[in-house]
Amino acid sequence: MAAHPSSSALAGPGFRFAEQPIDDGAQASGSTFNLEAIALVLYFYRDALAGALRYYLAVAKIDPIWFLPDIFAMVCILAFIQRYILIGKSLVAILTLFYMAFALYLGYVFLGYFTGMISSFKMIAPVFVGFCFCGRDFGQYRRLLAWIHPLFYLTIFGIVLSSRVQLPWVGFAYETFGGTRQASRLWWAASETRLAGLAADSTMAAFFVFITYVVTSVRRSLLWCLLWAPVGLYAIKLTTSKTSLGVMAIYVVCLVIIRLLPEREKFPMLRRMALLSFLSILVPAVLMALFSGSSLVSVSRSLYSLQDRVNNSWQLPFVYMADLMPVGFFTGCGLGCFNYPQLLFSNKLSYYVPVDNFYLGTYLMFGPIFVVFVILVILAVARTRDIYKLSFAVAMNLFTITVLAYGPASGLIMLSVVFSGVFAREKDRDDGIASSAAPLAPDVDDLVSRPA
Repeated sequence: MAAHPSSSALAGPGFRFAEQPIDDGAQASGSTFNLEAIALVLYFYRDALAGALRYYLAVAKIDPIWFLPDIFAMVCILAFIQRYILIGKSLVAILTLFYMAFALYLGYVFLGYFTGMISSFKMIAPVFVGFCFCGRDFGQYRRLLAWIHPLFYLTIFGIVLSSRVQLPWVGFAYETFGGTRQASRLWWAASETRLAGLAADSTMAAFFVFITYVVTSVRRSLLWCLLWAPVGLYAIKLTTSKTSLGVMAIYVVCLVIIRLLPEREKFPMLRRMALLSFLSILVPAVLMALFSGSSLVSVSRSLYSLQDRVNNSWQLPFVYMADLMPVGFFTGCGLGCFNYPQLLFSNKLSYYVPVDNFYLGTYLMFGPIFVVFVILVILAVARTRDIYKLSFAVAMNLFTITVLAYGPASGLIMLSVVFSGVFAREKDRDDGIASSAAPLAPDVDDLVSRPA
């Protein structure tokens, strides 16, 4: 029977910012529900149910409740400062915080509006929720995992329901900081209706089927994984999100491969997969080198979105930055540039291009210093023993090849959970104790009877 890894940095109970030890029994039973866990759950439920929530909160005239997760994200910023700067004295944490502040100012200069800067700050705040998982084994957050699990079924139910009936929030519009956005809509691609279910759009609905499956599958038997994978893939197909469909299919294949390996080879294989997933950063460059200027639509109409990314989405922002802010090639153009704050609150709306790649989009905002940060992240991932974070690295690196992942915030939080090890102190470098059971491969007999 494989041992489940335990965290080397023990989490404190309740809302305490500092890392404080608790007894192993309490941690193993999942009796703690920390600040970062509450924030993550709030963001997950808000984003997964965004269409329905926006509509019914507006009907009940209690719209301010929508911003509750953002309040927790602000508190997580304070937690980050206390844990990793004041107590941990992490140089990387200090430099990250200062450069984010600098990027926020650059974004204000680039966007030209104070409301744009506020939107950019709201956009980046959730990253600190994920950062606060630094030095902590994600598997020890039992209550968090128990809350995420039902979202898998709920999201699938919403997608299937929306394929049968017209949900009341479809087409509902709302205002945020003076900008109008649509909570949910239907549109057509290749004569197929894109279904959003309970979420605000089809991409988010598909993402939550995929990411909740990833989180849940770690503690589930191979039988559960194989039974529910086709159901999840069918629901994603209804949303017509090719990215989520492809990434979930790849993840399931990886899961099966690791589950079939001998016990001693499972964890090393998962770690190799996690590290190799960072090669996805090079995919846009390779595709642009091979297909820039080509008509991929002539091969297949389903390649239109990829053709648009190769010829426009991944290239034009750099062309525009050369005209608007040449210094941005060295400093970045600031938080919010070529992201949704520029679309909603900017005097440079005519230059807006959806980047549709997390690493390219973040590089545009932060500049070459982001390359250094990513190198440090890869080194941290190479050291981590947290099987959840390694699983998230595989999933999110593949997902963000064609998705910017900044809004809604849940995708960004999952990425920052992966990145969080970069702030760990030397004695906390290993996030948990090594387990022969990889995140994609727990001991089946043990987990069949274990609660989620």
